[in-house]
Amino acid sequence: MTGDGGVAAIAHSADVLRKQLPAAFHPRVLVILGSGLGRLADEVTPVASFSYDAIPGWAPSTVIGHAGRLVCGTLEGVPLLMMRGRTHFYEGQPLAQVTFPVRVARALGVETLVVTNAAGALNPKYHPGDLMVIGDHLNLAGWGGANPLIGPNDESLGPRFLPMNPAYDPGLIQIALAEGARLHQAVRRGVYVMIPGPNFETNAELRALRLLGGDAVGMSTVPEVLVARHGGMRVLGLSCITNMAVADSPEVVEHASVLDIAAAAGPRLAALVRAVLRRMGDIAYAPPAP
Repeated sequence: MTGDGGVAAIAHSADVLRKQLPAAFHPRVLVILGSGLGRLADEVTPVASFSYDAIPGWAPSTVIGHAGRLVCGTLEGVPLLMMRGRTHFYEGQPLAQVTFPVRVARALGVETLVVTNAAGALNPKYHPGDLMVIGDHLNLAGWGGANPLIGPNDESLGPRFLPMNPAYDPGLIQIALAEGARLHQAVRRGVYVMIPGPNFETNAELRALRLLGGDAVGMSTVPEVLVARHGGMRVLGLSCITNMAVADSPEVVEHASVLDIAAAAGPRLAALVRAVLRRMGDIAYAPPAP
């Protein structure tokens, strides 16, 4: 469940980062930026930045559109860690490794995860460029037996049997929807479906996912959410709709076009994330005891 080194590996990775960060820096939020969405990291006022391969235990990100860099600093007055890209299950890493950064962030005192992704629209009312607040998810990878919580459970990290209702924080969902309306953005609320990937879906699969209640589909996010909730963190999920994933659509989905749409929608996603962080900045916060 926690990688080869378990709790010791998490603590070691957190200690290495802590020693290279200012003593007064206590991150509250971890932001994970999905495919094509990494430019928000340029807006952070940094105190440090690390390549993933320089952090013990972190897997590299090998997919185009994921820079593989951890930026530490402040945005809208909120001290945070921002991951410029992620590792996916389909890259060949076990899910305990994929979610290891979330464990390390929690060990550093992070209390909230804001996770973003690029996703295809199962809901025919959606359009490329829309933003979607994730209200719930379907974990099809987990249904197939791929879950980062499988294996011996360490109670110091979280409970053996994790309740996931709700998976996403209702208060943060309402803040995101309200801020989206204030910004006059097309922000939906829907159900995200995770498939393992890396192939896109067949027509039959798209019909099935829609019948199951899915509004958007992607290849990430849910494992990080599971581990964040296991550690008691609040979670906000945001999807950038990059293509139509509707059965019998004439559109041919290509990763390059996904990145282009995500990049075009990036400024609006950045504005929404900043607005949510601004609201978080109004909430009193006591840093963890040393």
